[in-house]
Amino acid sequence: MNNGSTPNLAAEQSADSHDRRKADHIRINLEEDVTFKKVTNGLESYFFMHQALPELDLAEIDTSIKVLGRTLKTPLLISSMTGGTAKAREINRTLAAGAQATGMAMGLGSMRAAIEDPALESTYQVRDVAPDILLFANLGAVQLNYGYGLDQCRRSVDMIEADALILHFNPLQEAVQPEGDGNFAGLLQKIEAICRALPVPVIAKEVGWGFSREAARQLAEAGVAAIDVAGAGGTSWSQVEMYRAPTARHARIAGAFIDWGIPTADSIRYCREAAPELPVFASGGIRDGIDAAKCVALGASLVGLAGEFLRAADSNGVEGVVELAGTITQELRVAMFCAAAGDLPALAQTPLHKSF
Repeated sequence: MNNGSTPNLAAEQSADSHDRRKADHIRINLEEDVTFKKVTNGLESYFFMHQALPELDLAEIDTSIKVLGRTLKTPLLISSMTGGTAKAREINRTLAAGAQATGMAMGLGSMRAAIEDPALESTYQVRDVAPDILLFANLGAVQLNYGYGLDQCRRSVDMIEADALILHFNPLQEAVQPEGDGNFAGLLQKIEAICRALPVPVIAKEVGWGFSREAARQLAEAGVAAIDVAGAGGTSWSQVEMYRAPTARHARIAGAFIDWGIPTADSIRYCREAAPELPVFASGGIRDGIDAAKCVALGASLVGLAGEFLRAADSNGVEGVVELAGTITQELRVAMFCAAAGDLPALAQTPLHKSF
């Protein structure tokens, strides 16, 4: 007999499932090896010609960049990761405080949980510790096929006082999740409508398998303001899903895709070729400032890291995030110095050479 309690029970079960999934994602990323096994980010195939006479003062190397109307001290981006749990709230606030201290941009994890349960909004809200950062809200693009629209996009932006909205694209992850949402049909028209109506820019972001030329061209034509390639070579989310698979069959299917995807370096090139007018953000296996320098030379405006910052925040709090950002930025500065590029526009014009 339906006594009216079933919908509430279903909602509670959905919330519990979400909490477990988000907690699993954090735990697995911190404890397990979820990197690609054979595929790399592709950046090792490129090198800068060393300039023994750079005619520059290292102290005057300028790492600032203007993106989406904002000037940042560094091109580093804390890539979208988490939200929706108490642990996620702690991590997000730690990351945001680090971003505020260093001038980095930051993206939050998928905010679907807070849209469906307003009690979780505080796990994403960071403006009190990071009033000045370039901050991105985040929803799954596929949710536009599951009842989401302009209202949910606006609520995500307003909830955290975001400067832009990320729509993330994760078809492979959804396909190997037992609870995944697999209907990606007809999304482009809905994305175009969001881009037209939303008062802040929309950023298209993959989550670890990269965008092809065709996808980048379609998204540019739909009106996105930037593309985050999130290419292969870093965290493999199919591997993450393998570790949380409920059955051996699910684990086998997820594990089969451990080396699927477009390497980050290739996806940057594809997106620049297909949408030369759009800012491209590079993420996916970025490990140091030399990688960051190569990404800028390939055409990226921002360079995102996720796992590195997650581990720094978990181990050493805000201090760890600030130290890591400072180290990567200094590595970038030294690379620019030795490539004779005094600022990021000059670095973007510096040729990269293919490795021997």
